[in-house]
Amino acid sequence: MLDKFFDRFLGCWHRHYSFPITVRSGSRRVQAASLTGTYVVCLDCGKEFPYDWREMRVIASQEEGREYSRSLAAKEAA
Repeated sequence: MLDKFFDRFLGCWHRHYSFPITVRSGSRRVQAASLTGTYVVCLDCGKEFPYDWREMRVIASQEEGREYSRSLAAKEAA
């Protein structure tokens, strides 16, 4: 909990991202690409984030990642 506090006020704000990188099928995936197959990297600190090409947005929090997974499951069930 204390580390989240320091990250929030003293850490990186993640304002500068790389161009989205899509991982080829059959190659090793990074953790961030496991959700969508595409990820971006913060150019200031190097942290990787999942990226949604359909919405054209970064999935920055774990809650957004869970919501993304739920929406995919709902679309497949329909």
